[in-house]
Amino acid sequence: MKAQPIQQDRIFIGPASAEEELIAAAQNHNEDAVRELIRRLNPRIFRVARGIMASDAEAEEVVQETYLKAFTKLDTFRGEARFSTWITRIAVNTALMQARRAHLQEEYDTVTEDVNFTSRVVVFPGQEANRPEADMGRSQMRVFLEDAIGCLPAELRLPFLMREAEGMSVLDIAKDLSLNPITVKTRLFRARRRLRTALEGRIGGGFDAIFPFDGKRCVNMADRVVDQLKVEGRL
Repeated sequence: MKAQPIQQDRIFIGPASAEEELIAAAQNHNEDAVRELIRRLNPRIFRVARGIMASDAEAEEVVQETYLKAFTKLDTFRGEARFSTWITRIAVNTALMQARRAHLQEEYDTVTEDVNFTSRVVVFPGQEANRPEADMGRSQMRVFLEDAIGCLPAELRLPFLMREAEGMSVLDIAKDLSLNPITVKTRLFRARRRLRTALEGRIGGGFDAIFPFDGKRCVNMADRVVDQLKVEGRL
């Protein structure tokens, strides 16, 4: 999804706009600022939702509902946390509520387990040279990764995606999910251990390719959110 810089009300809205400016403009019902924020946040919010929900379709519903909730109550955002953290928490809560409605509630319990976090339990894509699997097409690799990660239980899948696909720190994940950092580390360890057999020796790309949310899907999401916000008189 390519965002076009737009000059509106003396505010430059585009890919280089500062987040603070976009949020202020969105609070003033600037449609282009809303679209740019959605464009930036789509990959993370979709991956967070997909970490909890069992399918892309369910995750996409969560993403849309998350944006509607966030932009409807955007005036309550005070900047006490990062905007991405604020909306990530909305996404997590929205996904958990939807999962409960679908009788798929996953329990996020505190796990105590003595594990060696320094040991490598997954051969990450691209870290071994001259592997015959390196010829595998990136699109084929992504499908394989998504299938393997999709089979993880939600309590392991969500922190794994937040860490490996979004590059979030253990502390940030712990804050967003209201978990002890040790619990997050334990779940990351378990996720990697479960994926080892499925992934080792068969992938040649990177985790940044999994569960993408860009291109036409990104544009469509922005269109749907903006249209609903207009119906509700928010834009």
